[in-house]
Amino acid sequence: GFFISLIRRRMARWQMEGLYHRYTNDHMAQELRKTSEYLRQVSQLDGLTSIANRARFDKALETAWRRCGRAQAPLSLVLLDVDFFKQFNDKYGHQAGDECLRRVASLLSQVLRREDDLAARYGGEEFLVLLANTGKSKAVFFAERIRKGVESYDYPAKVHLTISGGIAVFGGGEILELINKADKKLYEAKND
Repeated sequence: GFFISLIRRRMARWQMEGLYHRYTNDHMAQELRKTSEYLRQVSQLDGLTSIANRARFDKALETAWRRCGRAQAPLSLVLLDVDFFKQFNDKYGHQAGDECLRRVASLLSQVLRREDDLAARYGGEEFLVLLANTGKSKAVFFAERIRKGVESYDYPAKVHLTISGGIAVFGGGEILELINKADKKLYEAKND
């Protein structure tokens, strides 16, 4: 009787330990999944502006490029650049410059309407906007809304900022050609 009671107690303890470890492992697995998802999302965002970063944009552009190519649908790319941003940073400081970039990014996020559209920080004071199923006239309208929105903001140091843009529309060819075309149009706009 003594051994049977001892065995029962040990078996009950082993079962409890097994349940505890199983629960702990499940809990750890859930935490690991949450952390992994958080890291995945963070790795796709620009740290300063909280919009998509260049890596996420590149992936989205490739996907949109294939889809629009198969469907023979328009795909527009808008490249935006804050005018004279280096001088602004030099005069008013990087904190004011960072705030301006955050405001431009916020405006881009507010103006985007469709799930397939994506705004990303390209680098420095440049932003890229991917507009799937959007032709040139709608892309120009979008860019003009952004330009007016940037100019109407009340920026730190009461400075009037402007933004220039270059637009390219998918017309066959390679992805890099689309980005180069938008870059060339941006350069022309900045010169004007």
